[in-house]
Amino acid sequence: KLQSRMWAWALLPVLLAVAGTLGIWVVTCGSYNPQSCLFAQIINLCAVLVVWIVVLRFQQIRDYGHKSKVNVASVVLGFISALGISFVGNFQQTVVMGAHLFGAFLAFYVGVIYFWLQLWLTYKVEPSQDRCWVGPLRAIFCTVCTVLIVVMSILHNNHLRSAAAICEWLAVMSFFMLFGLFAAEFRHIDCHRLTVQTQTKAGKPRENGGGFEIAGTA
Repeated sequence: KLQSRMWAWALLPVLLAVAGTLGIWVVTCGSYNPQSCLFAQIINLCAVLVVWIVVLRFQQIRDYGHKSKVNVASVVLGFISALGISFVGNFQQTVVMGAHLFGAFLAFYVGVIYFWLQLWLTYKVEPSQDRCWVGPLRAIFCTVCTVLIVVMSILHNNHLRSAAAICEWLAVMSFFMLFGLFAAEFRHIDCHRLTVQTQTKAGKPRENGGGFEIAGTA
């Protein structure tokens, strides 16, 4: 029963990877109804899952005893990336091109920085049995995604739209595969709970007040 609960959290990154990959297949129709509605719903789901996963990963690293500014910076960048993903889905490129491109910048450029920080944290937190293969695989996907985004930008500036679109699709798939890799680490999560900090009559918070906690990480 405990093992099934642990694997349940590993399904979150897998669900995000699947939803994100499905989303790119309707992106070209995202400016037309009713495809735009489906595209927006998929992207909004992805944005919510990104926030959830970013918070879980942030607290998991803290539970490993690593309380650095890099971890705090990563959760901020993760939230910004989630906001950008929402922008991409809700501001179609044929309607509000500026907002759509701004969202893409926040989602993928900032998102790649988030994953580079996660790669650094992978080798800084308490060693796990998965680090021997998750670390190198994460480094490969980070490198591939970064190169594709740079090449995509160059091709787009040179008006090579077809080649840029191919790089964009490959970059998006690599990006969501990076989220999918969190499944290896999330399978060690037993449970999590969210508590509200209580106050005394004097208005001061109790020392044993609550907070977000993940238990059973290994």
